[in-house]
Amino acid sequence: MNDVLVLDRAATLAALDPHRLMSAVSDALVAVAQDRVSAPARTAAFAPNGLLGAMPGYVPGLGLAAKLVSVFRDPDRPGRSSHRGVVVLFAPEDGSPLAVLDAEPITAWRTAASATHSALALAAPGPVVVVGTGAQARAQVSLLAVVRPGVPVTVAGRDPEAARATAALHPEGQAAPNIEGAVRQAATVYCCTGATRPVIRRAWLAPGTHVSSVGGSHGPELDAETVHDADLFTEWPGAATTPPPSGAHELQDLPTERRITLLGSVLAGEAPGRHSPEALTVFKSTGHAALDVAAAHVVHATVTGRMGR
Repeated sequence: MNDVLVLDRAATLAALDPHRLMSAVSDALVAVAQDRVSAPARTAAFAPNGLLGAMPGYVPGLGLAAKLVSVFRDPDRPGRSSHRGVVVLFAPEDGSPLAVLDAEPITAWRTAASATHSALALAAPGPVVVVGTGAQARAQVSLLAVVRPGVPVTVAGRDPEAARATAALHPEGQAAPNIEGAVRQAATVYCCTGATRPVIRRAWLAPGTHVSSVGGSHGPELDAETVHDADLFTEWPGAATTPPPSGAHELQDLPTERRITLLGSVLAGEAPGRHSPEALTVFKSTGHAALDVAAAHVVHATVTGRMGR
């Protein structure tokens, strides 16, 4: 394995150029929607406090990669979980390994990018709220600070000090005293938690609200009423048709006639997004290997470009 790039967490994060990442994630979402991606549903081995998932994928124009990621609850902090592992990028022409990257920043930032794309495509103008103060919430606020620096962001969580620290990552960030009050005023809600039960309620959501829900690896992040009333969008069909951990807890056992639109189809202009100003829209993310490929491609291209390769 000659010339294999090996990056730790800090170096991987430093190479995740946000603008390149947004473009690559958009390409990956469109490729998923157009059935141009080769990626099986995530498989996992379960341990007492978490799981180890395997996510290989190939995206034309972006590359071939596989992620091994552990998702474990933090017993000392209920509602928090860790995502640790590696992403290995391969040359799609001959299968030779190109890079070994830290999976934590790749997972957090590619997820934030997909959630941001959903809001840009589906949300109405108005207050933006991020629910959560962990690694995913910090990545979401940090990405918004780059791509939407002039739009104020309110951070809401159970820990006021952590909410203030997370809000400080955005030039127009502020912390809310409680989750319910912030969500009731929001036009866009980014739900970024390690919840095992719903953290927002349908009654809190005003007409026309958009919710990007990217947490809930261990249980539902949204209540059943929100899912029932919303127009639903996902990264891939398996979010509703496969069981967790590949599918979403909230989308299990939906009626067969229930329509779910792929976000990539909206981005490509092949499917409608919001159909009315009053509609409640939900993007439910489960993560997808194509997004890891996109992020790994960005890291590799950024670093090798700096190195003059």
